Amino acid sequence: MEFPVFDLHCDTTNELILGKSLRKNEVHIDLERAAQLSGYAQCFACFTTNSNVRNPVEVFEKKMMALIREVEANYDLITQVYSADDIEQNQLEGKMSAILTIEGPAGFGYDPALLEDLYKIGFRMSTLGWNEKNPLTGSCKTGGGLSDLGREYVKEAQRLGMIVDVSHISDEGFWDIMDITQAPIVASHSNSRAVCEHCRNLTDDMFRAICTTGGIAGINLFPDFLGGNTLDKACDHVFHFLEMDPDGKHIALGGDLDGIDVLPDDFAGIQDYTVLAEKLISRGISEAVVINIFWNNAMEVFKKCCT
Repeated sequence: MEFPVFDLHCDTTNELILGKSLRKNEVHIDLERAAQLSGYAQCFACFTTNSNVRNPVEVFEKKMMALIREVEANYDLITQVYSADDIEQNQLEGKMSAILTIEGPAGFGYDPALLEDLYKIGFRMSTLGWNEKNPLTGSCKTGGGLSDLGREYVKEAQRLGMIVDVSHISDEGFWDIMDITQAPIVASHSNSRAVCEHCRNLTDDMFRAICTTGGIAGINLFPDFLGGNTLDKACDHVFHFLEMDPDGKHIALGGDLDGIDVLPDDFAGIQDYTVLAEKLISRGISEAVVINIFWNNAMEVFKKCCT
């Protein structure tokens, strides 16, 4: 069985601003390789941080415009989408889908008032930061919960229909969001801390809390977050989440492709999600659960949040 791929996080815009083509390149994601899949929806993060970027506003705009230009230049293969209905229509027409997302709001000064304009452009998911403390929240590296501005940011994003993403956030910030959320919460590219004890991963209680919101956690393929460099390690995280989510309704894909320097063995790029699917099935996961992880679960969240 062939499985379409809905991936919640990549950093390919980092490559596009360096002049790489989205259609064909030598990095982790291009459209020619993605076309080998039976369907493809990709969340493309526009990543900015104040910690090592001199002008994050300029970088944010460059990344956004580079992706929009590349998608428009490859209209025969992919279009930008704004809703779950758009993704489903593209799937019916044999086209791929591009979704704009925010990783670190430094690129617009952490200002909740600007989210409405960004939503109109097409942004449909946002973290509250990256690995540094910022005006909204502490990070997984620094600790520290949400500020009042951070609470305003969450409420405004959810009012608009923009998904709140808790990857990179501090433990305190995570629970502060859970106290106020009115919509499904996503950890777009975070694994299980019980399997690999890293601050970027989710505790069991965090994963359960995400499940109660109707949200999802996307499996990250970075070996440091997996606890090893094999696809079996990625499967271990899936199996652990399945202990708390037996029907596999709250697990998804968030490979972090083009945002990591090392990939697991036997995984060279977007085309190799088929290898991960085969590995999961060989270890006893049903095709029904695999299709949930690879496609259905992310679609359900987008149906609930992005109208």
